[in-house]
Amino acid sequence: MTHFLHVGQVSANDLIEIIALAAAPIEALGRPLAGRGVALIFEKPSNRTRQSTEMAVVQLGGHPVYTRGEEIGFDTREPVEDVTRIMAGYHALLAARVFDHSIVERMAAVSAVPVLNMLSDRGHPLQAVADVITMHDHLGALADRVVAYVGDYNNVARSLAEAAVLLGMHVRLGCPEGHDATTAELSRIDALGAGTICQSSDPGHAVSGAQVVHTDTWTSMGQEREKAERVEVFGRYQVNEALLSYAADNAVFMHCMPAYRGLEVSAGVMDGPRSLAIQQGHNRMPAARGVLAFQLGVRV
Repeated sequence: MTHFLHVGQVSANDLIEIIALAAAPIEALGRPLAGRGVALIFEKPSNRTRQSTEMAVVQLGGHPVYTRGEEIGFDTREPVEDVTRIMAGYHALLAARVFDHSIVERMAAVSAVPVLNMLSDRGHPLQAVADVITMHDHLGALADRVVAYVGDYNNVARSLAEAAVLLGMHVRLGCPEGHDATTAELSRIDALGAGTICQSSDPGHAVSGAQVVHTDTWTSMGQEREKAERVEVFGRYQVNEALLSYAADNAVFMHCMPAYRGLEVSAGVMDGPRSLAIQQGHNRMPAARGVLAFQLGVRV
């Protein structure tokens, strides 16, 4: 049984297999979910995650069952463990988008079927798979390519860094002090694969020579009360035309969305010819399909 809670738990070969499954024709994957259900539990609402994952389940022959967090009430109506054990009797796989990463860890500890983390405060593994698919589509082989991430070192940044290092990329973080990765975190990620990771509080230094520049919202869901403070702290970390000029001449821009133009990214970059954000969003569906197929034991 294969849980997928964070990118760092898989090997480079596993991630390469997931990417291959995502790229494979749907008919080549068979219908591993024929006549079976997949529970999709959303404590956090979502556009891309719900749409892409529901369609991925359908493409694999299954029936997605969307459930809002308040319908379950983790640890209010019922303990996480009780919900998990009951749902595992109905479904081939359980997927959850949660605030606290410990929820998916507790699910995995008692589940009789695979558990998928669709997002937590610790990581966003489905987004990371879509990111490396998008970068591979644009750049080809990713080994020794340079990818920069500018802004808050959050769940998206962590999963992107894990996936990139596993695939041999060189990751450069540009994050303000207090919103950056710890030394221990950098060491952990650096040890995952053939790639490397480094960090600077200077966004221009982080972006210098990079082939790909990523960012994300400065204020994630659940941090709304911190928005004014964060806008002040992150002001010089906006990915705009001036910052992108430090990157390689053919560098592209990526954003997991939703994007807030005028804050973490300028409208000119987000909507300009170098932006891959829409393609990146579209790649969430094959990413989900590849991860689900991998968890179900499909190989190509």
